[in-house]
Amino acid sequence: MTDGRFAIVAATFYRELADRLITGAQASFAEAAKEAGKPADPVDVFEVPGAFELPLAAKYLAESGRYGGIACLGAVIRGETDHYDFVCAEAARGLQQVQITTGVPATFGVLTVDSMEQALARSGGDTRDSGRHAADAVLALVGVRRQLAGT
Repeated sequence: MTDGRFAIVAATFYRELADRLITGAQASFAEAAKEAGKPADPVDVFEVPGAFELPLAAKYLAESGRYGGIACLGAVIRGETDHYDFVCAEAARGLQQVQITTGVPATFGVLTVDSMEQALARSGGDTRDSGRHAADAVLALVGVRRQLAGT
């Protein structure tokens, strides 16, 4: 496994939100490389239809051995049915399971909101940028792993 190469997996059900979240995550990874005085490795971006599919995609990426961490991005907007609750809970549970079983950070950058307005406020361009925060979490966990490894 490599600590220096990262992936983004994004649920594209809400394309505009996915694009904004991806941009935030990419910026975080690029800034971290620049701060470390290293050229930024390309960040591979993979797309899945919705948040429910994020855990399996993250598992594939983690098990490939190619990535030191994965920022998992998407949005689930509450509707009039219980579908929201099931998708949010299973996406979160699945991503946590990927992290714990593989040891590869697969962070939860999924917006779980009541409205498109809330989603836009949390997907960049404001003080909240869940894409950036998911990438920051990947970098923090990789830092812990490196610190424990003595590198």
